[in-house]
Amino acid sequence: MSLPLNVALSPLSLPNGCALDSGSALYDSVLFRQIYNNVGKLLPEQLCALDYFISGFAIMFILVNGVLLGAAIFVWGERRLMGRVHNRVGPNRWGPFGLLQPIVDLVKLITKEDLVPREADKIAFTLVPIVMMVPVLLGLAVVPFARNTFLADLNVGVLYVLAVTSVGSLGVFMAGWASGNRYALFGAMRGVAMLISYEIPAVLSLVGVVLLAGSMSLVDVVEAQTIPFILVQPLGIIVFMLAISAELNRTPFDIVEAESELVAGFHTEYSGTKFALIQAAEFGGVLAASAVMATLFLGGWSGPFLSGQLGALWFLSKVVFFVLLFEWIRFTFPRLRVDQIMAFAWKFLFPVSLLNLFVTAILVYWLRGDGGQLTRADLGIMVAINMSVAVVVLSFAGNVIKEKVRPPRRTAQVVPLRAGAAGPGSREEG
Repeated sequence: MSLPLNVALSPLSLPNGCALDSGSALYDSVLFRQIYNNVGKLLPEQLCALDYFISGFAIMFILVNGVLLGAAIFVWGERRLMGRVHNRVGPNRWGPFGLLQPIVDLVKLITKEDLVPREADKIAFTLVPIVMMVPVLLGLAVVPFARNTFLADLNVGVLYVLAVTSVGSLGVFMAGWASGNRYALFGAMRGVAMLISYEIPAVLSLVGVVLLAGSMSLVDVVEAQTIPFILVQPLGIIVFMLAISAELNRTPFDIVEAESELVAGFHTEYSGTKFALIQAAEFGGVLAASAVMATLFLGGWSGPFLSGQLGALWFLSKVVFFVLLFEWIRFTFPRLRVDQIMAFAWKFLFPVSLLNLFVTAILVYWLRGDGGQLTRADLGIMVAINMSVAVVVLSFAGNVIKEKVRPPRRTAQVVPLRAGAAGPGSREEG
């Protein structure tokens, strides 16, 4: 006996059980929506909750592996470029142009023995690589890689990025304390003092960006940049890049490791896979910081043409620009002393960030119209004013630093001759 056509089929035979509703908070994310709808074609309606998990896991899988692969490529590129700049040999043995060197280093670290000191706090010692790696991945969750391509668009995105990246300071202190090594503890303590000091100007430098955009959402910041904020906020980008270089332990602020002084700093006792994860977090942090700066100061996915189709390409090119800038700074400047680093944070970056915030707040209050938005003409006026302020501030700072590092002049001392004393080269007669 055949079934009538109006009999409902069993849930397992539904061809398309799940589709993302337009009212969902993740509907605007094209990547999440596409994965959700494609996976939903294979699942019954009763398993739509599983579809959310699969889609989120797929995006995080792409993000994690993208960061790790990007960190490996970054290490290879930095070593090759550093070899050229320093006129020495870079990695060139494994693979063409040394391309396989990161893989060889990874295999070497994975196969090394994982040693844990006898006096170490084993739980905290083991959690350190996770505590240092997770903030890098969480910070990228709100970065829009292209139009409508992000994991989450938070209305407090800028504050979220600053909050999760500050967790790295906790990981540094945990590593020094849990190692049971006084040298690691010394390195961690002065490293945390530096990291906390540089977080303050980093936060203040981004307040100007929030004032210009009128929002803390990174998507809104990109859309507000009719003129790139790197021109509107020249002091802001300088302060933020220098502060984030210290946060990432990059030269000339790398006293957190300082191998010449503290053996290897906070991670002296780490080896094997744990050491590999700490290094991946450090180099992956450079990529994450470059992505944030490309979003906040260079317009993210926007470009001179085809921003909708080539948005990801424009974004990637801006990230590469900031990565090369980080490398140029590392290749050029030597490591500073700890007292110089602390003085630079509190005597230069902090006052300059306050000045930039003060000038930006006045200009925004003066130029913003009744609609609460800044036009392209308003941003053009701010470019002229802020550029002038930046030139004056940097010129003054350069002159002050020049006077402090200039060696004292040596003057010839004139010694009067005593009466009857012989002059130079003369011979006394007896």
